Amino acid sequence: MPEIVTIVLDIVYAFILFIPAFVANPAAVITGGHYPIDAGRNFPDGKRILGDGKTWTGYFGGSLAGVLIGFILAGIFYISGFAGSLPYGRTFIEILVVLLAMSFGSLTGDVAGSFIKRRIGIQRGGKGALLDQWPFVLVSFLFLFVFARSFFMSYYGNIIGAVAILVITPPLHRGVNIIGFAMKKKDVPW
Repeated sequence: MPEIVTIVLDIVYAFILFIPAFVANPAAVITGGHYPIDAGRNFPDGKRILGDGKTWTGYFGGSLAGVLIGFILAGIFYISGFAGSLPYGRTFIEILVVLLAMSFGSLTGDVAGSFIKRRIGIQRGGKGALLDQWPFVLVSFLFLFVFARSFFMSYYGNIIGAVAILVITPPLHRGVNIIGFAMKKKDVPW
């Protein structure tokens, strides 16, 4: 029975600690809309590089919202003594590096997913199956592995946390998009 408890706790920690990456994506929709990253240019294949939906204001606004949420979580961990430590790091700089890697990784992955979708002919707002969900997770993991390896290995390197995030992301992403559509922040509910 203790092994099951450990696995459940690993999944819960992995999810809670990944909230900044999850927040960055919908925050990009709220803060975006100005200055397309591709500046309206086409790739050599004649298709838009990214499209009007990927903007600098969304990229930076969403990433910074993820960092802010992460600092709020870090404060909650600190005040409550939750888990007996500060999971994002022990110093301000360590925490900042983890949160920047996670949040900017999330939106860099989202941009990469859009780039791939344009190359295979899926227009802005079109369904891209896992291209809408997993690139932001995978690039966030990559950024964490490169810039905050000890954090990554502690919570996602055991594979349980990483798999849990990959499994929960598609239904969570869909739910958030339905809410965004209802709020008239998204053109489609997927």
